[in-house]
Amino acid sequence: MIDGASRWAAAARFIRSSPLVRRSITRPLLRRNLNIAEVFRSVEVGHRVLLDDGEIAGVVEEVHPDRVVVAIRRSGRLKAGKGINLPDTDLDLELFDEDDLIALDTIAPLADLVSLSFVSHPADIDRLAAELAERGRPDIGVILKIEHRTAFENLPALLLRALALPSAAVMVARGDLAVEVGWERLAEVQEEILLLCEAAHVPVIWATQVLESLAKEGAPTRAEITDAAAASRSECVMLNKGPHIPDTIEALADIIGRMHTHLDKRTPTLRRLSVVGDLADA
Repeated sequence: MIDGASRWAAAARFIRSSPLVRRSITRPLLRRNLNIAEVFRSVEVGHRVLLDDGEIAGVVEEVHPDRVVVAIRRSGRLKAGKGINLPDTDLDLELFDEDDLIALDTIAPLADLVSLSFVSHPADIDRLAAELAERGRPDIGVILKIEHRTAFENLPALLLRALALPSAAVMVARGDLAVEVGWERLAEVQEEILLLCEAAHVPVIWATQVLESLAKEGAPTRAEITDAAAASRSECVMLNKGPHIPDTIEALADIIGRMHTHLDKRTPTLRRLSVVGDLADA
């Protein structure tokens, strides 16, 4: 898999450069370091800053050439390696860096699919297609990871461009997407993605925390069972790692198989219900 925004990913890991200042109501100022100059050029006063999948939330109060002052509205313990989201900020980031191009050199002769992270505009797909063609592999399938607000808002244009590729799919990266658009909108947003992709005949990969408790702990929650059932409308479901992954695969296959007898995408099959079988035979 190639991450087309490794510098943004580096920011998520808080690699050193210009400091981001976190103001806490109960603690002294704490510095976290980012290395993306685009953040400091693009962020504005009033923009939201979300850390660790939104567990910690703040609002930009001051912007300086070398630092941003953030007022924390929801505090928590920030551990190393956690991500940062700027849902109100339009970051004009270079999609590929030197490491990405080296990775393409390595995987082009071998891969069947390339996942394009942080895709935002049709031009991003053009760039990847050109890089693949330059390496003699224009046939490689491309997965568009829809993981932030701009990608969702530009999805119709992205799909139109993707239809010109030999093969393409869309991944609903629901973790980052939920942070970007707001948890309260996630159900609506993932529904719209499913509908748009169905209309465009582009397959969907349903990702993020599917049956995660079952995979990690050996028992699912009720909400996870319902979520897995909703995943039956996609063409592919991605599971996270865990010690109980064989049982998780079996359970997911059973849930989706049962749902497919009731629904074909959004269309009810109107099959005979097993619960009323005895009554009908009586």
